[in-house]
Parts: sequence; C-alpha cells; structure tokens
Amino acid sequence: MEDPVPRHALLEQGGKILAVGSLEELTVLAGDCRQVDLQGHCLLPGFIDPHSHFTTLGTALTSCDLTGSASPGEIVDRLRRFLQQHPPADGGWVVGFGYDNNLLPGAAHPTRQLLDQVSYTVPVLISHASGHMGAANSAALAAMGLTAATPDPEGGLYGRTADGQLSGYMEERAFTAAGAAVPPPAADLLVGSLLRGQEIYLQNGITTAQDGMTGQKELALLRLLAERQQLKLDVVGYVDLANFPDLLAQTPAYSGGYRHHLRLGGYKIFLDGSPQGRTAWLSAPYLGGDGHYCGYPIHTDEQVRRLVQKSLDDGRQLLCHCNGDAASQQYIEAFQAVLGQKSCPTRPVMIHAQTVRDDQLAQMAPLGMIASFFTAHTYYWGDVHLKNLGPARAGHITPAVSAIENGVVYTFHQDTPVLPPDMIDTLWCAVNRTTRAGVVLGPDQKLSTYQALEGITKNAAYQYFEERQKGTLAPGKLADMVILSQDPLQLPGDELRRLQVLATCKEGRWVYQKH
Repeated sequence: MEDPVPRHALLEQGGKILAVGSLEELTVLAGDCRQVDLQGHCLLPGFIDPHSHFTTLGTALTSCDLTGSASPGEIVDRLRRFLQQHPPADGGWVVGFGYDNNLLPGAAHPTRQLLDQVSYTVPVLISHASGHMGAANSAALAAMGLTAATPDPEGGLYGRTADGQLSGYMEERAFTAAGAAVPPPAADLLVGSLLRGQEIYLQNGITTAQDGMTGQKELALLRLLAERQQLKLDVVGYVDLANFPDLLAQTPAYSGGYRHHLRLGGYKIFLDGSPQGRTAWLSAPYLGGDGHYCGYPIHTDEQVRRLVQKSLDDGRQLLCHCNGDAASQQYIEAFQAVLGQKSCPTRPVMIHAQTVRDDQLAQMAPLGMIASFFTAHTYYWGDVHLKNLGPARAGHITPAVSAIENGVVYTFHQDTPVLPPDMIDTLWCAVNRTTRAGVVLGPDQKLSTYQALEGITKNAAYQYFEERQKGTLAPGKLADMVILSQDPLQLPGDELRRLQVLATCKEGRWVYQKH
C-alpha cells in the first residue's frame, strides 16, 4: 500500500475535524480562527489501543514493581522495601507485579520459601509480567486455604515439590483464583492509581484505551470515573463472559454508545496461557521438555462453542485470548461450527495470535475475524521463543504480513500492564522484528512504517466499529490527534524509537503536552 500524500493543515471545530488540506485553502475556509504552528512536528490520528487492561494497570501501580528483576535476591529486596514503605493494614497483603522468570537464573519461578524471606506473617503474592502465573508465600497459601491435598483446577495447576508439597508457584486458573483472594486496595488509593494510569496512556498518544477483562469490580471503578467525568480518553470495556455473562445486559447505559467516555464493547474469554511461560496451547510440543508437552486449554470445545453462541445471540463482539495455535484453532472452529463459512457481523477478534499459522489466517478471513497481534513479543521475548519453539515457529510469531496476504485485518497492542502502552516501541518492533540479542525474527514478516501505523490507527478503529469516527484525519471524524517529534514515514525503520509524543488531543482538547 502506498503512503498517503501529506497534508499541511487541519481545521477543527467543536471536537471534530472540518477539513484537511493545504494551509492556503484552509486559511481561506477558516477565516478568523486560532492557528497552531506545529513547527515542523508531525500530526497523526490519535493512537488507538486494541487490547490492554486499563483497570489492571491502576491496580499494578499500587503494587511493588518487580519489572526487570534479575535475581531472586532482587525480588526479595524490592518486596522488603515495599513492605517497609507501605505496611499493610490488618489482614492486608503485599502484592508484587512484573517479574519475568526468563530473566532469573535457570528461568526458575520464585517459590514460597523465597517469599517467606519477605515475611512469614504477611501474605505475599507476586505476579509474572504476563499475568498468567505467579507465586505466593506460606502465609498467602494458608490464607487461601491451599494445602498439598488441594487438587489442580481444570485449566491451571499448583507447583509442587518432590515430596508433593506446594511450592508456592501457580499458573492460569490456579493463579487467577489466588488473585481474586487478595483484598482490594482502598478505594481512594485505587481511583488515584487509575487516574495515574490514564496519564500514562495519554503520554503515549493514546486517545482510546481498552479494559480487556471487565468484571463487576472493574466496571464499578470505570463507572465511578465516568460519572465523575474524570475520563479524558475513551475506554472500551469487554466483559468477562465466562464469569459475568449477564453483566453487559445489566448495564444498558454503557452498552450502546459512550457515556462520559466509557462504553462496553462486548465480551472477552481466555483459551490458553503464555508462550514465554510455556502455558500457551500449541499443536506441536515445546522444545526443551519431555518432547510431548504442548501447554493446555482452559475450556473444552463445547464450552467454547457455547460462549461463542452466547456472543452471537446477544449480537456482541467477542475478543478471545489465543497465544498458541491449538487455541487459535479451537476459536476458529467454534465460529465455523456456529456460522459455517459465513462472515461474522460482530467482527470477532483473536487477541495475541502469537503462533497463528498461515492456514489458520486463511480460515479467519471468510469469518471476518481480526488478528490483534502482540508484536512487541519479537523484541521482549523473541529469544525465549527461539529457545521454546525453535527458529521456524519463532520466526513466524505475530505474522502481520501473512495476515495482509490472507485478507485478515490486523491491529497491534501492548497488553498493558504486561508492557507499558508505548505505541512508538510497538511501531519499532513491527518494522524491525529484532530480539534483545539482535536476532531478526522472520524478516519476511516485517512491515513498512505506514503499515505498522495502520495497526494502531485505521485498523484499530475498524476493530472497535469506530472507523467512521476515528482512525484517520478526515472531515467529520473526531479531532483525536497526536503530535510526534518527527514524521515517522521520513525516518529509517531502525530509528523509530527516537520518536517522542509531544502532545495528545482528544476531541479538540489538549489532554497531554510534553514539558
């Protein structure tokens, strides 16, 4: 696709774009109006986040930051400092977020014995950066009533030592249940953190964000911000269909258009886990194991079909977490079972689609299924994927070029708080596909800068059914805009990380300006 012809002026009034064109013609059209000189900087459509967890970022900001921890000792030290600085009230827990076992010696997860060094009496629970697994200390295990006799839940497991005792490690549904047991932070603290999180999105040029797994607690917080008119950007929530099937119907005020910048866009389900955590469900085994382990599903085929049918009966869009290609196939076949080869009017989305195959993209196209890729995996976990999947499969993760060739609409996300909502970093990753170690993963899947930009603007607006209001700078659309330090189309691909977000505009109002 050819890059568009650059325009030099835009006319905005009342939060909408009236015209775009040359400065001369718009000056005549505008008459007496306020002019803003960009001084050589670049104006683009506001970035649209196709998948993240807006409320979870707020919760993470109240937790101990474990991002980048390079040793078990560093994890303990950070948690100890956090405990000293933020002693919990009676019955309170210490929660940490963001460790990555792949950065630890032997890629080993923390254990209860390690976390007992933080406290023997205060429950401690820490989450992996993916949010799919974590570890608890002995006090937390006791508070949750977990013992060696506790069976693994369907779609999850508890780590165990050689003598059958709980190691403290938990993954997937076992870890999800643990997180639900943690007492929530005080309401005023959590609201303040959500507002801080909103500023992070705005600083990254994002004018529409997602809450990608909305339950009752998350919706209550979002409604509070909306009714207080504290949301500066649009937030689209997707209801946890497996656990709260009636929540969307019970909230009609937010189930249509936006109300104070909040709306519910549909449903969300999970079908598997994390490839870097080796819990994504694959059709062929992971390397470095017993030669048979492929990860595992969260739901049965029949359960998935029922969830898909529910979304279609309600006429609601369904977003589905699929990292492994076996999970992708389960999702595709559920829609095929219900629709045959007909296109789905609700534009279902395959979230992450890390290992989706070309033959699967060919099946997605007639269904109208969108692939929302977590393309930053190429850099942050690309070397881990080479180790776990081998060069052929690792070189084909997030295959955006194959999506284009098969007629599948693609978008790009960061799954915040797994990674910060840094769209500039995502652009760089989609264009370069380079790992931390400098290996290029699948050079045939590199996009042009313009194609990468479409994944966070035009295509993302289409994913939300908002292509008539957002995604491009065109007359009649909302004046959602971002100013970048340079024109990304004029930079070499390997220099895209030099770009800075200078300002963010939501419906004609400047909601962020870099000082």
